[in-house]
Amino acid sequence: MNKEAINKYLAIVEKAVVIAGDYLSANRGNISVESHYGKDIKLSVDRGAERLILDALREKTDFAILSEEKGLLRGNSHNGEGDKLRWIIDPLDGSLNFFRGIPSCCVSIALWEENRPILGAIYDFNREELFTGIAGTGAWLNGHSIEVSKINAENEAVLFTGFPAKADYSSQALKNYVDQVRIFKKVRLLGSAALSLAYVAAGKGDVYFERAIMLWDVAAGLAILSGARGKYFIKKTHRGNAYEVYATNGFLKSTLKQSKLTVT
Repeated sequence: MNKEAINKYLAIVEKAVVIAGDYLSANRGNISVESHYGKDIKLSVDRGAERLILDALREKTDFAILSEEKGLLRGNSHNGEGDKLRWIIDPLDGSLNFFRGIPSCCVSIALWEENRPILGAIYDFNREELFTGIAGTGAWLNGHSIEVSKINAENEAVLFTGFPAKADYSSQALKNYVDQVRIFKKVRLLGSAALSLAYVAAGKGDVYFERAIMLWDVAAGLAILSGARGKYFIKKTHRGNAYEVYATNGFLKSTLKQSKLTVT
C-alpha cells in the first residue's frame, strides 16, 4: 500500500475515533446496561459509538469490518488488495471502567491486511489523548512523535496486563500467571488492553501481556506499538477471535526468547 493511501486511511480513523469518543463523553449520564453476564458487560453506548464508527468507515471505504459488537461484516471490495484489508474496531474498550466512572477507557480502530497491522488509532476521550501509528513507520500522541522505552532488564520494567473476560481462572492457570509476571518491577492492570499497548508505545511502560484477549482489543495498539519501534508476538487461541499477545519495547530480549508465542 502506498504512502498516500495509508495517510488517507489514517485520517479516516483519526476522525472516526474522535467522533465516537465525543459521543461517549456526551453520554456519560445516559448509560443503560444491555447485558451483564459473567465477567463481561455490554452498554447501550457501545452500540451507539459503533454505529457512528461504521458510518464513518463505510462512507469512505468498502473494506470488511470486524467489530466487537457485530462481529465480521463483509465488505464490497473486489479490487484485489482491498479483499485482504479489514477494519478492526472496538467502540469502547474498558466498558466496565466507563460504567463505573473509572477513567481508563477508549475508542480503538485499526486497519489490518490479512494477519498484520497497517495502522491504528486509539482515543482516550477522558484525557483527550489521541494515539496514532503506522506499523513500521511511526507513532504519535496528539501529533507528537512517540517511541518505546529503552529499559532492558525485567526487574526494572513495568508490565501492563489484565484478566480478560475469557481468561482461565483455574488455580493452576493463576499460579502459572504469577510465576511469569513476578519478575517485573511493577505490574499494572488498567482494564483496557488498547490503552496498555498505547502506553508501552509511548514509553510509559515496557511490556504488555495477556492471554485470551480479543483481537479488537489489541489490533490498533499493535499497529501503534510497531510504529513506535516496539516488538510483539501473537498466537491465536481456540476461542474464536481470542489471542495470546506479548508485546515489548524490543529491548527486553531475554523475555522475548522465553515466550512460547509465535512472531508475526
